[in-house]
Amino acid sequence: MSPPIVLTFAASDPTGGAGVQADLLTIGALGGHGLSVITALTAQDTSGVARILPVEPGWITEQARRVLADIPVAAFKAGVLGSAQNVRAVSEIVEQFPAVPFVVDPVLASGRGDPLAQDDAIEALRELIVPRATVLTPNSLEARRLADGAADLAECARRLLDQGCEYVLITGTHEAGAEVVNTLYDESGVVREDRWPRLPGEYHGSGCTLASALALRLAQGIEVPQAVREAQQFTWHALAAAFRPGAGQFLPNRFFRQ
Repeated sequence: MSPPIVLTFAASDPTGGAGVQADLLTIGALGGHGLSVITALTAQDTSGVARILPVEPGWITEQARRVLADIPVAAFKAGVLGSAQNVRAVSEIVEQFPAVPFVVDPVLASGRGDPLAQDDAIEALRELIVPRATVLTPNSLEARRLADGAADLAECARRLLDQGCEYVLITGTHEAGAEVVNTLYDESGVVREDRWPRLPGEYHGSGCTLASALALRLAQGIEVPQAVREAQQFTWHALAAAFRPGAGQFLPNRFFRQ
């Protein structure tokens, strides 16, 4: 029997801290097998992103078509998609598998603030990807931008849910306080709120780790609220055990238990 299989749509990160490399490391660390469709190439280090080169949408479609015709997947995960055209290509692929859970990490900028999505790509995310998401996992900055600038995070969640996604998990890393508060919402309101001690330092790939861990837990058949809790727990421990191989941010240690 094969392990649970997750297909990730994401950009390549040469540092291995974020992007498709982070997704595959996380999925493997949790006992799954990761498939990947590369959406963009980046030139970056642990301090920030210098350049991003989106893959042509036809290549995204071909990568996905080949692997999905061969291997059944139990969950999808999306990160940086690179362009509005690539957003459309991923949307068209995922819509063919409506029963497969879809976790979307709407990465709009690097941890340093380098833009990773242009305005037309953000609009395409709102229109084409958010409505298909099982769980959307924005940080508070991303939530406010996707929700057209709403300041209150509960209002951001409501607007995003109104666009069609099933759940929104807003992470509070960028909010003030001694704890990081992550809140899961559905159409009825708050589903769960989890509080984590704020760790010192800056981390590269925490959002990728959380979203791909969540996708793997959903692939294992765990219900969303419990899967969200377990994904947060894994991510917090990976960050607590993080290492700093370069001059910039710390990288999560996804194999902290080994």
